[in-house]
Amino acid sequence: MGEQTKYLLDESRIPKRWYNIQADLPKPLAPVLHPGTMKPVGPDDLAPLFPMALIMQEVTTEREIDIPEPVRDIYRLWRPSPLFRAHRLEKALGTPAKIFYKYEGVSPAGSHKPNTAVAQAFYNREAGIKRLSTETGAGQWGSSLAFAGALFGIDVTVFQVRVSYDQKPYRRALMESYGARCLPSPSTETDYGRSVLAKSPDHPGSLGIAISEAVEVAAKNDDTKYALGSVLNHVLLHQTVVGLEAMEQLKMADAWPDVIVGCTGGGSNFAGITFPFIGDGLRGGAKPRIVAVEPAACPSLTRGKFAYDFGDTGHMTPLAKMHTLGSTFTPPGFHAGGLRYHGMAPLVSHLKELNLIEAVAYHQKECFAAGIQFARSEGILPAPEANHAVKGAIEEALRCKREGRSETILFNLCGHGHFDMAAYMAYSAGTLTDQSYSEQELAMALAGLPSVPEPA
Repeated sequence: MGEQTKYLLDESRIPKRWYNIQADLPKPLAPVLHPGTMKPVGPDDLAPLFPMALIMQEVTTEREIDIPEPVRDIYRLWRPSPLFRAHRLEKALGTPAKIFYKYEGVSPAGSHKPNTAVAQAFYNREAGIKRLSTETGAGQWGSSLAFAGALFGIDVTVFQVRVSYDQKPYRRALMESYGARCLPSPSTETDYGRSVLAKSPDHPGSLGIAISEAVEVAAKNDDTKYALGSVLNHVLLHQTVVGLEAMEQLKMADAWPDVIVGCTGGGSNFAGITFPFIGDGLRGGAKPRIVAVEPAACPSLTRGKFAYDFGDTGHMTPLAKMHTLGSTFTPPGFHAGGLRYHGMAPLVSHLKELNLIEAVAYHQKECFAAGIQFARSEGILPAPEANHAVKGAIEEALRCKREGRSETILFNLCGHGHFDMAAYMAYSAGTLTDQSYSEQELAMALAGLPSVPEPA
């Protein structure tokens, strides 16, 4: 066996359908509620924000959703993405485990996010939409929607969380290169942004605040819709191309995972790699352990409450039942900006409540150490978000070493770190610190969760 094994599929093997885990859930997802009436929202409630095709994908329980051919045609720019066997990392760890990783950093924007950005831009163009507003943390999502907007002739405005806007200027440059307008959030362009700045002129921002600003712009302008890069059901649906391809590639390798690891912020990358495997298990197939890895500074799955909450800080969105730290919670400014979200996708949260997945949290320094070890073994420098998955996979491999078990581990390397060199420089210089959130602020945010009556 060589030092590296790559499993490739040709373009004809790009999935023709996305997989919808809602078809196989043993218990249905709790409905999304209107914050005024506390009744389930209908399509008309969401129409100001999304085109009808995406609204229907949000609520459908059909198992397979056809991928439009124009979307598959653009997927051909980078899909199917490669699956690698990490022989060098296995050797460095001295583990009997087999480690496989699906590499989504080969996309034009450098992460898994274009899988849904292209789909969302397509459906908006089909509905005659000319403008999209969105938020981004690290910039992976903003870059991806800017890329998709350029392909479909849609203007894109991105509200980037202030701390990431300052930390990652090259992500901003990439968005602008694709033609998007990028603004630091909180901004002076929206009523909500101005209200935040009036109270705290130096506010570092959060994904919850940036979502409020992007939603406000869409709600106030008839020619503009809103696009979200994670959390929502249709976003997680689009990402399942990752896991569907991985299934075929693992069969080529004559392997099947015992453990699947994914980093989790809002849940889209985690869902993309795990949902097809979870669904297969729910239908009678093998049931691998599923491990969600989140940042210790923003631990929604491990410290959050499973409750109805707003998806944004300004309380402009409907209420979704999810693991949440409270919509007013502002995480500290750690470098994995794409994981700085107060809530977890309702579908991922639901699976956690059903005990179909596990969750663990790690601090950023140990995750960067894992990323450096991975780069020195496999040659790819991961994004700070992806370092959490690398850390989780390494921990599973070391467990196998201690237990003498030759398990197969799969994880999704969801992005490269080429635009995150300032973070790696800080780590190498010893100036990167582990960030801690305020327990008092967390308690206050959870105490402020909306009161939702129990269903009759």
